[in-house]
Amino acid sequence: MAASSVFRSGLFNNKVAIVTGGGTGIGKAISAELLELGCNVVISSRKVERLEAAAEELKQKIPASSLASVVPIACNIRQEDEVKALVSSVLKKYGQIDFLVNNGGGQFSSPVESMSSKGWKAVIDTNLTGTFHCCKEVYSAWMKDHGGVIVNIIADMWKGFPGMAHTGAARAAVDNLTKSLAIEWASSGVRINAIAPGTIISKTAMENYKEFGPTLFKMSVPFSPAKRLGVPEEISPAVCFLLSPAASYISGATLRVDAGQSLYHSMWDIPDHSAWPEAPEGENLDTLKELLNPKSKL
Repeated sequence: MAASSVFRSGLFNNKVAIVTGGGTGIGKAISAELLELGCNVVISSRKVERLEAAAEELKQKIPASSLASVVPIACNIRQEDEVKALVSSVLKKYGQIDFLVNNGGGQFSSPVESMSSKGWKAVIDTNLTGTFHCCKEVYSAWMKDHGGVIVNIIADMWKGFPGMAHTGAARAAVDNLTKSLAIEWASSGVRINAIAPGTIISKTAMENYKEFGPTLFKMSVPFSPAKRLGVPEEISPAVCFLLSPAASYISGATLRVDAGQSLYHSMWDIPDHSAWPEAPEGENLDTLKELLNPKSKL
């Protein structure tokens, strides 16, 4: 959290934001920058101890002259009743919800053939259904009558997500949900956009992937046009931009913050094989064979 915001001091004075997954990684960086800009921030996740520790750390990001505050509230976004309780608590404390950042989520590495139905459902319920719960409740309880801004954090899943197909499917669905809600809720003055980060390294992410973490992140570097990984402090300014008045005419958009990674090649290695059927017979197949196995001129 050493980075300092590029936005003007006090930009979000007297605003209130909910940041799910706000105590770690990308969510923590977003919360820190919002606080620095004067916003009151409610951070939520399932683990109370981690949330409370993060809140104490985040308090250090609040300027001495600022009235901004950070409040940790435990919430499992998979559970609709817990999301309702979260939103109710925020309204009771602050009387408004200006921003919602749906950053809460999670996944694990596994090819589909090794993935259990339980594991699939857990990721879909968190990344897709949890986002749906938060959007719907914040809209129904406050933004329908008062407007507001929502930012959904998704992922670089544009070439599929081999090795993590569950989260790829969920994040693609959230991309579409974002577009749908941008139209459905426009007449309420609600703007809703998404951000698709590339491969972002953080202390928390390294811990979450355990012994596979170093290998996974090192493998990712060559697949970024920047030839380095991103950090959470490179995602938070994009979120703040979309929340700000500078983005007042932007809704239903997905901003890729990935150094062009989504335009580059895939990490998934496909070995040489002969499993596919041969191309149809004809002169074009002959040309293909000649290209791959040129006849000797001797």
